[in-house]
This record gives sequence, C-alpha cells and structure tokens, in this order.
Amino acid sequence: MNIGLIGSGGREHAICQKIYESKLSKKIFCFPGNAGTAQIGKNIPVDILDFKKILKYIKAYKIDLVIVGPEEPLVKGLADYLRKYKIKVFGPSKFASKLEGSKAFMKKLCKTNNIPTAQFKICTNKTHISKFLKKSEMPIVVKADGLAAGKGVAICKTKKQVFKISNEIFNGKFKSSKKIVLEEFLKGEEASYFIIVDKKNFKFFGTAQDHKKVGENDTGPNTGGMGAYSPAKIIDKTIERKIINKIIKPTLNALKKKKKYYSGFLYVGLMIKKGEPFLIEYNIRMGDPECQVILPRLKSDFLKIIVNAVNNNLNQSVINWKKEKSMTIVLCSKGYPGNYKKYRLIKNIQKLKKTKNQIIFHAGTKNLNGNIFSNGGRVLNFTSLGLNFSNIRDQIIKQIKILNWKDGFFRSDIGWRVIKK
Repeated sequence: MNIGLIGSGGREHAICQKIYESKLSKKIFCFPGNAGTAQIGKNIPVDILDFKKILKYIKAYKIDLVIVGPEEPLVKGLADYLRKYKIKVFGPSKFASKLEGSKAFMKKLCKTNNIPTAQFKICTNKTHISKFLKKSEMPIVVKADGLAAGKGVAICKTKKQVFKISNEIFNGKFKSSKKIVLEEFLKGEEASYFIIVDKKNFKFFGTAQDHKKVGENDTGPNTGGMGAYSPAKIIDKTIERKIINKIIKPTLNALKKKKKYYSGFLYVGLMIKKGEPFLIEYNIRMGDPECQVILPRLKSDFLKIIVNAVNNNLNQSVINWKKEKSMTIVLCSKGYPGNYKKYRLIKNIQKLKKTKNQIIFHAGTKNLNGNIFSNGGRVLNFTSLGLNFSNIRDQIIKQIKILNWKDGFFRSDIGWRVIKK
C-alpha cells in the first residue's frame, strides 16, 4: 500500500516509523514531513490546509490510504473532503472533530450526557464572566473555545487576571475563536487515555502522562508538551472501567445517536481526583509527545490496525504491547514557547546512537543541503524504552548531552511523578 501521512511533527515521525515497519506498507508520502520522515519516506512540500493540492498529489502518487496526524486539517474538514473523492482516510469527520475544535461543544455534550467534567460557563462577554465569578472560587481556568496550538489555556489566580486573559481572546488573540470557556479548577493528577475507534467498536491504545509546563517543577507557561512517559501509573483497572463507562461510551453513543460516527484516534485528557476521572479535554488525534512514547511500545502491526479501523473491522485487530516502559524528552529551541530562532544548525546528530530501544524522532527540523537545521519550537524528541523510568531518563539525558546543541534546552525532570528522588 502507498500511504499518505499529513503533518510534520514528532508525532508524525513516530507514525511514519511504525508505517515503515509494517509488512503492508510500500511507499510513504509525508505532507510536508520533516528531516526525520525524509529518511524513510518522500516529503511533499505542501500546506496541510490546501486540500485541493493534497488531493492532486494523492492521485498523482496513487496513494491508497491517508492518515491525518494533526488536529487543524481534521477540524477544517480534510477527512470529509477526501472521502467525497472516494479516498480512504483515517481520522474523524468535521462534525466529530468539534470534540477538540470547540471546547463549548465538548462541554455541552458532557452536560447533556452526564459526563464528569469541571463546572463551566461558556462566555461571549464580560457579563457572563462576572456572573460565573460571583459563584466560583479562585483559581479559575480560562480556555479559548477554538484551537490554540496548546497555548489557549490559562490558570488564573485573580479575577483581574481572568478578565485580562478573556479580553485578549475576545479581541482575537487566537484566530479560531472569540468565545471562551471558564472552568472551575480541578486539583488532582493529569493523565491521558487513548483509544482507536471505528463506526462499530473501540479499542484501548495506551496511556501516558504529558508535561505541559515549560519549566522544571511544572513552572512557567503551557507548551505543546515538554516530554511524556508511558504507561501512566495512576490509571489502574478500576479507574479504567470508570473512564470507559462514564466518559468514553456516553460520548461515542451521543455521536452515534446523531448519526455522526467517530473514527480515528481519540485522546481522552483526564484529571484523576480522589480515584474519580474527570474529562478535561478531548483531542481528535494522537497526542504529541504522547504518541512518541506509546507507539514504540506497540508490538502489533500498526498499519494493519489502521486498515481494519478504516474498514470498520477493528474487532479483528489484536493489539499487543511490549512490557517495557517508555519516555520521551523534547529538545526545544531557546525561547520556546515564546519567540525563538529558526534555522539553527544541529551538529553532532550523527554521533547519537540509535538502537531498538533508543530512538530520535524529529519534530521541528529541516534538511538543507545535507545538514539538519531547526525549523520549529519543539525540535527533537529523544525516546527510550526500558524497565525502569529512572534509568530510561538517565539514558536520554546522556544522549542529549552528546548532541550538545547550544541553541536548545530541555526539562531534566520528565517523569518526576513516577521517579522517586
């Protein structure tokens, strides 16, 4: 099979690697890809929101199946567009993508179907905010309704801060939305639970814990993710049953009732509070960097699972996992998540040793005349597998130090919840 893969981040390199390892894959075309995907597939320099051009390439390269990595093309309707032209696509429809594309949509669905989530108010003006604040305790979580590249959430300790952040969103800080969702602050432990879904079934697809804050000890602004580990220790069998019965099944059934079936990856972002799971957010794709820790633990043929899901035969897939644990640390450009410089040469990359348990996933990278340059805020993902999280982290940090990239930084405390000091 010829496979088209949409996206250019670390998640897409991890997916590309698994497709490459599959017996079913022939050629992989990455739209637009990065310096890592270029080593195992063909990169096509195209805007991932230019659907017509993507379709043209799909036909030209005789692509049999398209896998969509990031959320924005899905929210804008890429899966629907390609299906209209009889192209097989792995990823949810535009309607189902509202689970991530609109926090207001997701919250309303929770309320209607009694899905446990934080108390909330959908606001379009200052009066709405004032009413909610009168009956709420601080801190308050302010969320931009639409997509904001992981930067649309702020935890506000004062009412003044709530109004400040809200005004920025009302005034168009994020192009996707001028509406906000205010939420009560839930104190607990975050975790991510993943499933793969077709029209009839869903199957477990791993757990992970991400580290959103830019600084050590979870300080500083939110990012797209500074690192992750898998599995998430906090999700035991009892909590898993609650996640499935109280959150996942009611959500998928609510869409089915509307004849709007979900298909693709579904990422359930959770807060675990006193043994109870609360839904924080849905993502309509694999997480980044969670994908980079989950896929290396997968024993089964990844592409075979995807093909079964696309054909609504997911029940035929047996999904097996390695016993090893996994961790990834993200090497970022200095200045991220604020202003950072692009096109910084990354020397020494050939000095890094690659084994089946030590992998480098490229994210914001570009190959220019045989040299690797940075091309984004999150640049490289150092992933390692092993039986002990502390040893895994030590191995990764050793590798980052060998690279010795002066224009980058990373968090050395990834996995702090499961690594005893």
